[in-house]
Amino acid sequence: MAKASVISLLSLFICIFSSLSFAYASASAPAPAPSSNQQMRFEVLGHVYCDTCRVEFETSISEPIPGATVRLECRNRTDEKITYQSPEITAGDKGNYKIQVTGDYEESDCDVMLVKSPRADCNDPTEEWRKARVVLTTLDGVSGEIRFANNLGFKKKEALPECTKVLTEMGYFELQKELGSEAV
Repeated sequence: MAKASVISLLSLFICIFSSLSFAYASASAPAPAPSSNQQMRFEVLGHVYCDTCRVEFETSISEPIPGATVRLECRNRTDEKITYQSPEITAGDKGNYKIQVTGDYEESDCDVMLVKSPRADCNDPTEEWRKARVVLTTLDGVSGEIRFANNLGFKKKEALPECTKVLTEMGYFELQKELGSEAV
């Protein structure tokens, strides 16, 4: 009889606990994905810099490029057709830009690309494959409206003299000695 009471009590406890867990999970569940007739809005934020050392990454002496122009383009993964293209966006005083996008681009790859630099001494774009990929859907686990693009840069016509010191401090030239010409 004691065994039956313990089993009944344990079963009752499990039922009550399960009900509370279910109720809590329902209350804290994320909102459902927007329906197709509800438009998503995204804000893509990024930065354009002058690569003063011509190494295709930012250093402590890289400079922002106010007035640089970028564009966001999304292409369908299957047929490569353009699914979205922003107007050309001009970076502000500190080289930062903001692109407003409406829509969900789950089936597309979206990239921010450099268009042009206003600086005659720093208008050599980094390699063409250098783009900043951004995810413009909420259906892949990324939440929120703000998306950050990796920084993009134009290269200075000639590297600054202080680049050797800066790159040595970063350990870049030590790596070059280990790898030989492959590191350059």
